[in-house]
Amino acid sequence: MGTEKIENPQSESTQNKTPQSDPLQPFTLEILKLIKDIQQQHGLRHGDYQRYRGYCSRRISRLRKVLKIPQGDRRHFKKRDVTEAHIISPRSDERFLHIPLILAERCWAYAMQLRQESNTEPRKKFHLVQKMRKACVYAIQLDELCKQERCDARTKLEAQAYLAWIQGSLQFELQLWKQAVENLKKAQVIYEKIASTLPEEEQLPYKQRVEEISPSLRYCAYNIGDEKAVDLLELRTQGVLENFDALVSQNKEKTEDVLYEVKWFNLIIPVRIEKIRLFLVSIEGLKDSLIHAEDNQGKIKILENLFIDLRDIITLARDSSRAEKLTAKQTKEYQQLLAYLLSIRIERTSHRNVLLILQTRKPQDCVRLLDINIQQTTELSQNEAIKDNEEVQKYYDLQVKAYKTLRFFYLAKSQVAQKRWKEAVVLFDYTFKSVQTINQGTFESEVKELLQRVKEKSETELAIAKANLVLDQKPEENMIQFPQSQKIYKSKKPLMERLDEFREEPQLLSKNPNLVTLPPAMEPVPAKPFFFDLALNFVEFPDLSEKLDDGKSKQKQGAGISGFVKGLWGWGK
Repeated sequence: MGTEKIENPQSESTQNKTPQSDPLQPFTLEILKLIKDIQQQHGLRHGDYQRYRGYCSRRISRLRKVLKIPQGDRRHFKKRDVTEAHIISPRSDERFLHIPLILAERCWAYAMQLRQESNTEPRKKFHLVQKMRKACVYAIQLDELCKQERCDARTKLEAQAYLAWIQGSLQFELQLWKQAVENLKKAQVIYEKIASTLPEEEQLPYKQRVEEISPSLRYCAYNIGDEKAVDLLELRTQGVLENFDALVSQNKEKTEDVLYEVKWFNLIIPVRIEKIRLFLVSIEGLKDSLIHAEDNQGKIKILENLFIDLRDIITLARDSSRAEKLTAKQTKEYQQLLAYLLSIRIERTSHRNVLLILQTRKPQDCVRLLDINIQQTTELSQNEAIKDNEEVQKYYDLQVKAYKTLRFFYLAKSQVAQKRWKEAVVLFDYTFKSVQTINQGTFESEVKELLQRVKEKSETELAIAKANLVLDQKPEENMIQFPQSQKIYKSKKPLMERLDEFREEPQLLSKNPNLVTLPPAMEPVPAKPFFFDLALNFVEFPDLSEKLDDGKSKQKQGAGISGFVKGLWGWGK
């Protein structure tokens, strides 16, 4: 069954190879970029290899199901690898190349997990080597598939570099130093060449991989005998050396190298602590994660997870800045690094508060959140490490001005809710003037959205507050002043019942003037018109008395004769 399905694409491809057939679309697989992205999203940002391995297993299962190359059913297993027939087929998909790549990644992740566990269980090193060898098998399979004409030049180069890196890692574990140097150097050269042909925004993962390979090359050179190529501190930070203290004792001069540099405004801050460096590298894609979040609640969750790691990093930086035997230059660098980490925490806290403002409807809560932003930003600008930096001060002064403008707007909204129109007019007026002078180009997208909303609504809210202020003044201020010689009367009669009289009444100018009686009084209403009842009294009937008398006499005579006859003959009724 399995062999027939594999051979079908090949037969179809041979039949379709005619001069009239369309050329096959080439495959482009950016291997390093692909694996870096999925590693950052599925556990390796925090060094969780087990989570990444589980993702690789699920990914392989989904790919086999979609591409219809399952390995048997629930009861039986039959191995099916991706072959050249799958790649040559006109209906083929570049996702066929993902299967051997993810298989190699799964084995590599398992090996890295075993490396972490081998510190306490040495026997797991054998299992580690076995998984690395299996990863090499899948990497070789990927390289063979990418050699097909269907794949472009970049895909072929990336497959070669990935294979060389996997093989060099295996030989490094087996302590085959010369072979490891050859493969790792080959991978490094290929990645450098690929990076040189790409635009700057796409070069970062390749440069990072080149930097990751360099410590392993220097350690191999050290074991071969070239001691000049060794940088012991970098080897320790990369996890290459297990017994770093023993090697340091053999080296007479202990050097310290900068692992990472941060550019913050016009300051270049060196990072000498590995844990801080890893954290700063891990948050480089934070903006992209926030952009791809589903909604504001998802962004808030991402930021709150960041605060958990950031708290430990700030504590570590603070302790390092207080350590003994530090030169004045090193102390200043640590203080600048601490200020930079604090700025990350404060800016992300302010960002989280702005997201909460977009969700809440109560102006009092918005005022409270903006108070926190103003206080923290002001404290950061007064930090000893940056208080003399003019560029930093201008940036944070603009941030504070924006938060104050938003605060005045929501404070005015809270005054409107309490019908304090004078205070609301003053606050809306300040907001309208202030928001016109703010340059919105240096803020986050959510802050820009809030400032634009305030800019559109502040003028309207100001006009409404002024109108309510005029209407809400006391009646004595709005009342028409009549001459004092006239008397002011009070009457309980409504104005409707005394329209022929003019009297000055303050009540008519108040909010409840006595104009008409509501509801009106009840009045009786006749049930029928009268002329129907009286019409009969005016009707004249004709005189019929003569006709009535003649009829009565005839009746009496007729009745007597008939009665006599009936009695004579014996007739009855």
